[in-house]
Amino acid sequence: MTEMVFGTAPVRATDPVLPRWWRTIDKWALAAVLALFGVGMLLGLAASVPLAEKNGLPAFYYVKKQAFFGAIALFVMVGLSLMTPQQVRRIGVIGFLGAFITLMALPVIGTDFGKGAVRWISLGFASFQPSEFLKPGFVIVGAWFMAAAQEVAGPPGRLYSFLLTAVIVITLALQPDFGQASLVLFSWMVMYFVSGAPILPLAATAGLSAAGGFMAYNMSEHVARRINGFLSADIDPRTQIGYATNAIQEGGFFGVGVGQGSVKWSLPDAHTDFIIAVAAEEYGLILVLVIIALYATVVVRSIARMTRERDPFARIAGTGLACAFGVQAFINMGVAVRLLPAKGMTLPFVSYGGSSVIATGIALGFLFALTRSRPQNEIARILGHRSIG
Repeated sequence: MTEMVFGTAPVRATDPVLPRWWRTIDKWALAAVLALFGVGMLLGLAASVPLAEKNGLPAFYYVKKQAFFGAIALFVMVGLSLMTPQQVRRIGVIGFLGAFITLMALPVIGTDFGKGAVRWISLGFASFQPSEFLKPGFVIVGAWFMAAAQEVAGPPGRLYSFLLTAVIVITLALQPDFGQASLVLFSWMVMYFVSGAPILPLAATAGLSAAGGFMAYNMSEHVARRINGFLSADIDPRTQIGYATNAIQEGGFFGVGVGQGSVKWSLPDAHTDFIIAVAAEEYGLILVLVIIALYATVVVRSIARMTRERDPFARIAGTGLACAFGVQAFINMGVAVRLLPAKGMTLPFVSYGGSSVIATGIALGFLFALTRSRPQNEIARILGHRSIG
């Protein structure tokens, strides 16, 4: 009778895991993520070859590494998306603790690889950036605290989440890594808003953030140089922003042609932070708009599903993960087109980088697990339509 009335079969707990997963996952968002990875491999074929030649490595050395890391990320993403919200919370908390301890230990065991910021841990055969793995775990822990605060006689979870956020943001700013610090702070503010907290503390946090940015500008030559360069009316053509701006202008609507771009030979970060410049130069505005549409598909569909979610933890965490994913993409592309000051931030699932792509796979795995259709949400949606009718 249910199938006759509503046109869909209910999900049974006895169904095999994979068919049930396929029936409940957001297929459009999943397809968008797979397309982003495909675009990343396509751009990697163009952007990473010059770097390999400069380092005396085989032409497709970095492309093969990206394919390897990407395969791991996709496997992790699918595996985590099979989890229930309760399992996501447990795994997220454990992962956060490991990443947080590693982040705190960076001043002792970390390295800067000559870039002036101690952000990485070198294992000899590979390296990783703890802050990349911290972000998805932080969202899960923050959402757990905020959801607990909504329970009767629950703990002051919003206060706990704020204190934790402050510790992480200050630690990242001291590296310095203002890009990741701002992303963590933004994620917390989104979750705080979604949890139904008063707007005044949110406004106060925004004010403190602005004051912190002003202090960083006056106390850090590195920050001041980047902001002054961003505010300057003239662009030095020999800087990364200068090369990226020229590449985007040269690309026009349809690009200069596959393999015909020159920016990848000039930009040291063409395969990571400025990969969108390679896309704009060789494939034009058309591919850039496709990339933006793919990110928007993941974010908008995930948030739309969260509006029907009844579990506070799943709703808060899912919204935080979706917004963090979208804002990181916005920051990366905004820097390339000079809408934002320069920050060392990758384009999720497109830029080269083992830590970035695997951490993004973890975040998306959590997101897909939380946005999967569940019986209680479908019942609420049906009853809502009936009451409206």
